[in-house]
Amino acid sequence: MEIEGLEIIRMELKYCERCGGLWLRVQGTGEVYCPPCAEEMSDLPEGRTRRLPLLLVNDRVGIESESEIEWEELPPCGEWGNA
Repeated sequence: MEIEGLEIIRMELKYCERCGGLWLRVQGTGEVYCPPCAEEMSDLPEGRTRRLPLLLVNDRVGIESESEIEWEELPPCGEWGNA
């Protein structure tokens, strides 16, 4: 958008994710560090993404149907302590 030969650049207020300071960045950019911190962070090696460990789970569960359960083998509720 231009007004009388001037270009308008929209800015947004952002917290620096390193030092916590407030700074302005061009709206819609993905910068997360203020300029001084961005310069210091560029000297560091790029971080690796951590993969979450996978849990090995046996997802095969055998379920008996009611017709396979022999109800006579189960003790009555009173014998289990339920009254």
